[in-house]
Amino acid sequence: MEKKITAELRELIARGSSTAVNGFKNEQEVVDKFNSWRTDDDAKNWLLVMGYEIGKITDVVAVKITGSHKTDVQVEIKVIYDKGKGIENISIKLVSNKKGFNQIDKRWVDTYSELWAIPSGIKKNLKLFTGEIVPEHINKRNKKRMFLDELNDIQKNKIINFFETNKIMVVTDLFRGRGSFQASWFLLYKKKLKIWTLLPMSVVMNYYGNGEVRITKQGSLKIGKIGMQRKGGDNGRPSSTMLQFKIDPCEIVKVQ
Repeated sequence: MEKKITAELRELIARGSSTAVNGFKNEQEVVDKFNSWRTDDDAKNWLLVMGYEIGKITDVVAVKITGSHKTDVQVEIKVIYDKGKGIENISIKLVSNKKGFNQIDKRWVDTYSELWAIPSGIKKNLKLFTGEIVPEHINKRNKKRMFLDELNDIQKNKIINFFETNKIMVVTDLFRGRGSFQASWFLLYKKKLKIWTLLPMSVVMNYYGNGEVRITKQGSLKIGKIGMQRKGGDNGRPSSTMLQFKIDPCEIVKVQ
């Protein structure tokens, strides 16, 4: 089964990847490319990957989406003889390094608790993990927070079971989001190599969400290939105790 999934993914990557004619630096340049689709080869390739026939397109209008949404760019495609229109929502990842982890979501534990109906005991332990609640005991590894592997077996199993039971909902919220701006496409652009890969978000979710939920040797949580960590940084400001989820966005295009 794994070989079949890998073969299908390899085919999708090959079909959805190309060297950009001109490198782009941010979401606005993706918008500009789509709006210049008649002359921009990258935009034409993206539309082809999305399943549109260039000869049947009459108009393309792209806009940048602001606010707390997974979609960075929304594209409206009008097709000849079709009274309707296609709406494509794209999440964009611009990466400079061949390997490295990028944040895909960051919120306060209370916000995740409300979103996913996290039980109070698990919520408290997640706050101990981020340092939003300072542990009462003296921790040899870090006096300001706890690591998940320092919890007792019952507490650890409750966290693992919660995320395993709710994996589909969690992964969907982390990648696709909710509401009218749910992302349906994932556009990865490697800036140094000027190579882009456009994949259906469902394929990306299946790839990164595939695998067991486990507590790592470093005391963090892994949901498949998704890492859950304390945000950290921010010069010790309260925001450093937020919870964040990260992936290596380039990992998916290395599947062979």
